Parts: sequence; C-alpha cells; structure tokens
Amino acid sequence: MIYALRGAITVEKDTAEAVDDAVKELMSEIFSANSLSEDEIISVIFSQTKDIRSRNAAAACRRGGFCTSAPLFCVQEADTEGSLPLAVRVLITVDRNEKNPVMVYLRGASILRPEWKR
Repeated sequence: MIYALRGAITVEKDTAEAVDDAVKELMSEIFSANSLSEDEIISVIFSQTKDIRSRNAAAACRRGGFCTSAPLFCVQEADTEGSLPLAVRVLITVDRNEKNPVMVYLRGASILRPEWKR
C-alpha cells in the first residue's frame, strides 16, 4: 500500500547547524512515531521557506543519516503573505502493508496543524 506521511518543523535561525538539527529532529520523530524503516521509503520531498539559505533540507536529511538510498528533493516554499518563517516541510512517500500514518508537526510549525502537534 502506498501513502504519504507529512511533517514540518521550524528552524531556530538560518545556520547550517540549526537546519541540520531541525531536520534530524523532524525525521527522527517521523521514523519513531510511524515505526518506519528505510526500505519502506519510496521518495522524500522537502520544502523550505526562502529565509533558509544556509542548508538545503534534503542535504541535512542525508547528513543526519536518514533516507540513504531513497531519492530526495528540496524546493523553495511559495513566498506568500503571512507564511510561517524559517519552516521546513516534508512529504514522505512510503510503501508498507500497514496504514496508520502519524503526521508530525514540531516547534513553531505546530500552528500549521494543531491536531498533529507533538
């Protein structure tokens, strides 16, 4: 069964270390909450707001040791009025027999989907 997991997190400041830490925290929580294994991942798409320029979220994911064999892609989030600053979002396509997805929204990104706040 193929389905997608979603999540988001905010970065404390625009530094490579802060992006690495935030992406690692987000991916760790998604993997843990969903009992996810690397071999179930088909692909991962990240988006990040234009105020994050120090590190690409997909690169941060690889640096954190996640999704080592899955294709990763990162895009700039649409720059819209009132959008959440310093935000990284992720969409993970998985293939697994069990479908009980747990979406993960951390830090300041929890305002985007309060029902999925962790």
